[in-house]
Amino acid sequence: MKKIITILLSIFLYVSCTDSVVVLPRSVGAFNKVTIVAKNSIWTGKVGDEIRTSFAELLVGLPQPERTLSVGHVAPNGFSSMMRSNRNILIVEINDKQNYIKTKNKYSSPQTIVYVSAKDKEELISVLRKNMKDIIKTFKDSDIRVLQNVFTKKRVNDTLYKTLKKLNISLTIPQEFKTVDDTGEFLWLRQHLSSGIARGAGNNNILVYSLPLNEKTRTAQNIISMRDAIGEKYIPGSKEGMYMITEAAYTPLTVTTEILGNKAFETRGKWEVKNDFMAGPFLNYAIIDEKKNRLLVIEGFTYAPSVNKREFIFELEAIAKSLKIN
Repeated sequence: MKKIITILLSIFLYVSCTDSVVVLPRSVGAFNKVTIVAKNSIWTGKVGDEIRTSFAELLVGLPQPERTLSVGHVAPNGFSSMMRSNRNILIVEINDKQNYIKTKNKYSSPQTIVYVSAKDKEELISVLRKNMKDIIKTFKDSDIRVLQNVFTKKRVNDTLYKTLKKLNISLTIPQEFKTVDDTGEFLWLRQHLSSGIARGAGNNNILVYSLPLNEKTRTAQNIISMRDAIGEKYIPGSKEGMYMITEAAYTPLTVTTEILGNKAFETRGKWEVKNDFMAGPFLNYAIIDEKKNRLLVIEGFTYAPSVNKREFIFELEAIAKSLKIN
């Protein structure tokens, strides 16, 4: 009898605990878009100008002018249950206390909410300016993780690629990418954009290779000459004498960053085919891997004529940042 009572009590406690679990609805919203919750008097004034100007900063390397983040606005009284399911939300308000708070999965999942408050509009602008880089990074990093989770559900078995196996690395690569070249020294994958998350004409491309680590490959100033040499060797155009190079009329931007604890260079710019009219944006990560005495390079480039390319490059960024060194 005692055993039966114990079992029944255990079942009751399990059911009670299960019932208390709150299952959040799935979040919605486009990548690189943020819903701004603020009173109209805040949004239409200098505070709103500060947000719009910062989020509208143009992305480097894209042929057409495209904003870093798109925004939509809703007043607090319109922030209903439907609006609360948006994935990226910035709440800006005036109250007695200055705050800058980030929270996850409050109304839906996955979700990122940033709260900014201050005693008046001037102080709000000050708080926003102080934290704007972090705010933008927070939303972009969150969207990168969400996109990587999408890709994980349909990833290819990357151990099949000779180059990745030899380099002893792994990437989360969606199954839409097909092999163009895989020599064991150089990997080139291509996705026709009609089959991906972001749709359009043209293609997305991933390049993976490594170079010996030396004085030249350790220097950011040599990134362009190195990628041009790779383009000439591996990425031909339609006729002899044509191959991919860095666009001469546009100076790429290289910044120092860190990837998996290693010093790295992130370069954004435009590519073109020498003696041809093909061109587009590229994103290059050159990672100084001291342990294996190599410069590990993951690059993505897009060919998508006459359409915006922010989302295409964003997909390539998510794939590059899924890198694991085994």
